[in-house]
Amino acid sequence: MKLYFAPGACSMAPHIALREAGVPVDLVKVDTKNKTYEGGDYRQINGKGYVPTIELDDKTRVTEVAVILQYIADSAPQTRLAPASGTMERVRLQEWLNFISSEIHKQFSPLFDATASDEIKIRQRDKLAGRFDWLVQQLAGKDFLTGSNFTIADAYLFTVLNWGQWTNVDLGKWPLLSQYMARVAARPKVQEAMKAEKLIK
Repeated sequence: MKLYFAPGACSMAPHIALREAGVPVDLVKVDTKNKTYEGGDYRQINGKGYVPTIELDDKTRVTEVAVILQYIADSAPQTRLAPASGTMERVRLQEWLNFISSEIHKQFSPLFDATASDEIKIRQRDKLAGRFDWLVQQLAGKDFLTGSNFTIADAYLFTVLNWGQWTNVDLGKWPLLSQYMARVAARPKVQEAMKAEKLIK
C-alpha cells in the first residue's frame, strides 16, 4: 500500500493507523503547495490536490481521512482500531471522526493561512477553545476517546491537536488534553510514524 502524505499534515493519522495495524506502507511525500510529488503532478493521483491518498496494490485509490482510517481499521480487525461495522460502538466512533473533521481539523485551517487577519485567527482560537472545553469533559476518566482502547479516532485527534505547536494554540490551558497528547505520543507506532515524517528524531 502507498500513502501519499505531507509531514505533519492530516495524512499522519492514517500513517499512524497503518503502523498500528501492522500494514506495510510505502510513503510518497507530496509538496502540497506546488501539488507535486516525486512522480510528477499530484493532481493526477488525487484531483482534489490535498493529502492523504492511499493506493492499494491493485492501483485503487482512496481519499478523505475518515474514510481511509476506517478502511485501514477494517483491514486489520484484530487490532481493534475500530469496532465492527454495524454496531452502535462503530456509530459512536464515526461520530468522533466527523466531529474531529468538522469541528477541530477545519477550525485549524485559517490559522495556517498567511493571508488571514489577526481578528480571524483570534476568532478561530476562541472557537477551538470551546471545542477543547467540551473535549476535556468527554476525556474525563478515560485514556482514549472511546475508553481504554486506542482507536483511529485517537490517531486523528492527536494529529490535528499536534498542530497547536505551529499555530499558537497552547494546549497547556487544558491539562487533560496535554496528558492525552503525551499518552498518544508515547505509543511506539506513533513514534515510528513521527520519526518517518521527520517530525521528531
